Amino acid sequence: MIVRIWRAKANSEGAQGYRQHFEGNVLPELKSLAGFLKAYLLTRDRDGTVDIEVHTLWQSLEAIRAFAGPDLEAAVVEPHAQAVLTSYDTTVTHFAATEYLA
Repeated sequence: MIVRIWRAKANSEGAQGYRQHFEGNVLPELKSLAGFLKAYLLTRDRDGTVDIEVHTLWQSLEAIRAFAGPDLEAAVVEPHAQAVLTSYDTTVTHFAATEYLA
């Protein structure tokens, strides 16, 4: 399993707008792709700035290519998302993951 991690920042309103974008646009696309397993949208409010992390879980790097294209390290940030964020990473990080259940 591969975890793809991307980070951004927003104000409170922008974070809400990003959540709506993620749920309405990004998730449906991800769910349509073979090899996509699940996603986590993490947020942390710090004095009016919201830290955002998106973790998507995939079966393989090949599955990620269907979403990200040939440059696996390039972030996929649609214009609507860009408009509601105050800053965002243009690259992502991938980790090999082993799942342990409680």
